[in-house]
Amino acid sequence: MAIDYIPRRGGIALGGAILTAWSAGAHAEFALNMPRGVTAISHDVYSLHMLIFWICVVIGVVVFGAMFWSIYHHRKSRGAVPAQFHESTLVEIVWTVIPMLILIGMAIPATKTLVRMADTRDAELTVKVTGYQWRWQYDYLNEGVQFFSTLSTPQAQIRNLASKGEHYLLEVDNPLVVPVGKKVRILTTAADVIHSWWVPDLGWKKDAIPGFINESWTLIEKPGVYRGQCAELCGKDHGFMPIVVKALPEAEFKQWLAQMQAKNKPGPKTAQNDSNPQTASGGQTL
Repeated sequence: MAIDYIPRRGGIALGGAILTAWSAGAHAEFALNMPRGVTAISHDVYSLHMLIFWICVVIGVVVFGAMFWSIYHHRKSRGAVPAQFHESTLVEIVWTVIPMLILIGMAIPATKTLVRMADTRDAELTVKVTGYQWRWQYDYLNEGVQFFSTLSTPQAQIRNLASKGEHYLLEVDNPLVVPVGKKVRILTTAADVIHSWWVPDLGWKKDAIPGFINESWTLIEKPGVYRGQCAELCGKDHGFMPIVVKALPEAEFKQWLAQMQAKNKPGPKTAQNDSNPQTASGGQTL
């Protein structure tokens, strides 16, 4: 008996240690629901998600409730016998019409949301996003601003030689900067393999496909920093190409844009510099 008790006690202790470590670390990021987001589209997506969720909850309660009630009250020990099947036109109509109404009730708001998500008209700023192995390039069309955005998490943290920061693997050297309260059209493509540009707080994600351009848009309602990741397995460093979107008030955005335009303005040494190929973080020549 004592021999059996020792491994059990050890197992309980190990389980307690794992639970403690999880609660101290990963629990801070644990969530059962999708984020509400910071755009009108993300709010619509969240509301649609909750609507369908509660519809499914009601269906589950009704169906499983009826099933368990029937199993209990019509069990064999109470003398219940199988009923003879009788065709009923009314029953056939009811269990056909009710699912149709449920589907229509979900399809109408879903269709409206999808139509809004696809409407990129009247955008005040257009940004082209290009995925590379393994970083992003942002091109502010008609603004003369273009730059790469690369992971900036220190290698010491990645190799477990230093404590990890709050935004481990979600830090970049150059974030995408956009104005608050302005509709921004985003064109997504790729230069090598398929990537996917995803920021949960915006309420959508778009595949970045070589030779193809996907359109989307966003209008961020409040200033802040919003983080995401590549959501398409794109190679060995797929987990090392985060996305950071920085939303600024319009005045601050214009100031930042002017600084970037001055920085990107061609100089006398541009032709000489262009002869030197740049390499991506993964070591590939662009």
